[in-house]
Amino acid sequence: MIMTTLSLPQTRQLHAQILRTTLFLDPTRLLSLYANHLCFSDADRLINSIQHPDVFSFSTLIHAYSKLGRFTEAITSFSRMIFNHGLLPDTRLLPSVIKACGGLNDLRGGKQVHGFSVASGLSQDSFVQSSLLHFYVKCHHMSYAHKLFDVMTQPDVVSCSALVSGYAREGSVKEAKMVFGMMAEMGIEPNLVSWNGMVAGFNQSRHHLEAVMMFQNMHFSGFKPDGTTISSVLPAVGDLEDLLIGVQIHGYTCKQGLGSDKFVVSALIDMYGRCSSTMEMSQVFHEIPDKDIGAWNALVSGFARNGLIDDALNAFNQLRNKELELNVVSWTSIIACCSQHGKDIEALDLFREMQLYGVKPNVVTIPCLLPACGNIAALMHGKAAHAFSLRTAISDSVYVGSALIDMYANCGRIHLARTCFNRMRVHNIVCWNAIMGGYAMHGNANEVIEIFHLMEKSDQKPDCITFTSLLSACSHSGFTEQGEQFFNRMYKDFGIKPRIEHYACLVTLLGRAGKLKEAFSTIENMPFEPDACVWGALLSSCRVHSNIKLAEVAAKKVFELEPNNPGNYVLLSNIYANKGLWKEVAKVRDLMKSMGMKKNPGCSWIEIKNKVHMLLAGDVSHPQMIKILEKMDDLSMEMKKLGCLPVTSFVLQDVEDQEKEHILCGHSEKLAVVLGLLNTSQGSTLQVIKNLRICGDCHDFIKFVSKFEQREIFVRDTNRFHHFKDGLCSCGDYW
Repeated sequence: MIMTTLSLPQTRQLHAQILRTTLFLDPTRLLSLYANHLCFSDADRLINSIQHPDVFSFSTLIHAYSKLGRFTEAITSFSRMIFNHGLLPDTRLLPSVIKACGGLNDLRGGKQVHGFSVASGLSQDSFVQSSLLHFYVKCHHMSYAHKLFDVMTQPDVVSCSALVSGYAREGSVKEAKMVFGMMAEMGIEPNLVSWNGMVAGFNQSRHHLEAVMMFQNMHFSGFKPDGTTISSVLPAVGDLEDLLIGVQIHGYTCKQGLGSDKFVVSALIDMYGRCSSTMEMSQVFHEIPDKDIGAWNALVSGFARNGLIDDALNAFNQLRNKELELNVVSWTSIIACCSQHGKDIEALDLFREMQLYGVKPNVVTIPCLLPACGNIAALMHGKAAHAFSLRTAISDSVYVGSALIDMYANCGRIHLARTCFNRMRVHNIVCWNAIMGGYAMHGNANEVIEIFHLMEKSDQKPDCITFTSLLSACSHSGFTEQGEQFFNRMYKDFGIKPRIEHYACLVTLLGRAGKLKEAFSTIENMPFEPDACVWGALLSSCRVHSNIKLAEVAAKKVFELEPNNPGNYVLLSNIYANKGLWKEVAKVRDLMKSMGMKKNPGCSWIEIKNKVHMLLAGDVSHPQMIKILEKMDDLSMEMKKLGCLPVTSFVLQDVEDQEKEHILCGHSEKLAVVLGLLNTSQGSTLQVIKNLRICGDCHDFIKFVSKFEQREIFVRDTNRFHHFKDGLCSCGDYW
């Protein structure tokens, strides 16, 4: 008893005294003392100094390693025991070794231990059997686990619960229920752990309705749910968006006095957020006397999920002012919120702050940040995030890999996107769609089709997103016949019924090729009511081909479906203006004014020296605007010398030609390109993102600049990427 209370210095003094006086002491006791003090280096030195260590000595060390999650050291000690000293384990040691194999997800090592236990006859021990079953469940090899369960000498409630929860987590509903039913036949009564394993498992495998039904069955069977049960079922209720059941469970938690359980409270806040009940969500949060980090994180996520960005940022800033320590979930939630709702620069700033706080991003944070980098072409920030993922060995994740593909494609570096794709060890449907979507955005239809064929050869079944990329790519490149063939193959070859977005792509494909009658016929023969996207696709095509009659038909429909979208009114106004129908232009603009709508201003972003600059059309507030306009005048003069005159037809206002030229100079993409010329070294690449479709005059201007200034220039507008080089554009002037 006295020995177990010795401090570390006292333990070392005792060890020294033994060495000096040859006092006998069982080394196992000394090893145990070192292990209790987590001094494994001393313990290792001690066991190495023993001339003939026994199994008990190694067991002490391996038990301690396994208990503390130091699984690699446990396996190393076990190997040393067998191969260096020729010692064989017993039934008390094997469970710790098996646990270590499970902790490392080392299926091969676990199987070897299993084989040894069979060969040595130790596999008949109930503790060994139970450990092996838990190991196979942890390694997701349910067939092995079930075979072992079938030959167990004494299956108990622990083994049954492990098998049941394993099947539930894997989404094997039938098997989970079968084993659960077998428990009664074997005379084993399910306990709270059994029920919780089923509820939590079904929730984790996204069988949300099964999780809720299991919770109800548990209640009807007379088992009293605890905090673990409630916090497991509420996420399932939230994903089902079943507010009525959520409210009932909330009432139950209050009656059972579980309202102070911090996990239950966080789950309630999350559930109300998922059910779009932000008022109830806020009420639950404000009623908590002691708010922990989990509750704050759930509140921020709830606001973000419902598009309440300002509320989410406000809650996060309040959290920062508290004495609570922000964790990776806190930062990841707010970064994702900003990235998903157009606050890309804020997302980048928050990521930098997160690192300054000393919080390490994880495998979820990076995929949340990378879309923000791609949205505003912040290539340097994206590369930094990529480098971080490589240093921390999370780049192998399919989610990180897919996000990197998207980021590089959105930043105009499709070759880097392809490199990321090629280096991935495993490709799932998300990865295939990401690289196909990237090539489609760049108008590289041949590459998209090539990857689609590679995907077919790899036995990866395409989905609806795959065909959206295929149809979009064909549309950008004018591959009308191929696009129609892919549309027809969707259901014929793959059983995928075309959705509304596929019909919108088909209308764009036909409309852009000048087949407006066929496009209109496609809309009329759709198996469901066309939405604003479909009519909007036709309206856009009418602008390209100046078909006013059909444009008015499409505009009437799209105004009914999206009465508050200013972009549709501007599009019709531009079609009229292009034909010089200024009275009709005035009518549309008066209608917009009466409805309180304004045209979205043209806006462009460019990253220069790791800083993102935003320029608005006609805005003169940038500190370098005088230099920008002077440089633009110089370039315009050089264009005119070569006979390249401004295309004033793209100014959709009834003003003199001189004024039209002045207006064209204020287009945001021109301002961004010239800003880049002024602030980067000769020959370096420029990248610009625009929130609207690039106009023809700007397209001609940037083609000229790319040759005159010897620059590669990438411009991404709302439709696609334009890669300007040597006076040519990758789109072939077809956009």
